[in-house]
Order: sequence, then structure tokens, then C-alpha cells
Amino acid sequence: MIIGIHHAQITIPKGTEETAKQFYCDLLGLIEKEKPDSLKHRGGFWVIVGESEVHIGTEDGFDRLTTKAHIAYQVENLSYWRSVLEQNNIQVLEGIPIPGYQRFEFRDPFGNRVEMIQAIEGPFIR
Repeated sequence: MIIGIHHAQITIPKGTEETAKQFYCDLLGLIEKEKPDSLKHRGGFWVIVGESEVHIGTEDGFDRLTTKAHIAYQVENLSYWRSVLEQNNIQVLEGIPIPGYQRFEFRDPFGNRVEMIQAIEGPFIR
């Protein structure tokens, strides 16, 4: 039985960890979690998101703008995050509507697609 998601992984170009930490930790407010010593040599870093983790690994030779793969962060105040991103010159794109949610998407500084999603009151909430 699958009981949840432990972590998701995204990638950034090798050598860009500090820029990624500025975006994910400083701007988005995610908390860095120390990687095990056995994995530190691989680069990247891990962050905590609620009860799960996002592992930010490194790889070169990949065009992140060509994929629909993404991570969706569930938030409580979508308009707050829209404002934060726009104030930091990050282009916000409207997502295709889905019942029970408001959402938008954007690209991180490395081209990874990111979604912010908020449940709205109504019969669609689980």
C-alpha cells in the first residue's frame, strides 16, 4: 500500500545551488534540510515542504523549458504568492481551471515549471 509521498525531485544546472537557495529558501521560504553525508558529493540540496521534501539535484544538458513536468505547492493565500512572485519579476501564467481550486504557474530561475494551488470552498474539496 502506498501511504504518501516522501519526496519529489527537481533539477538545476550544476554549480547553481546558491542561486537556487536564494529562490527556494529565501524567496519561497522553504527550509533547507541537511543531506546525508553519503549524498553531499552529488551537489544540490533538500528542502522541507509541509510533511514532505523536495530534493533539488543537479544535472546539465537538460532543457527544463521543454517539459510539462512540475511540482505544485499547495498554499493558503494564492494572491499573496502571486504578489511575491510578480514583485520579484517572475512571470505568472494562468493555469487551466480545475474544479475546486484556484491556481497559477511560473518557471523558476532554471526553467522548472512550478504551480501554486489553493483549494476553494465548495463541493469539490476532499
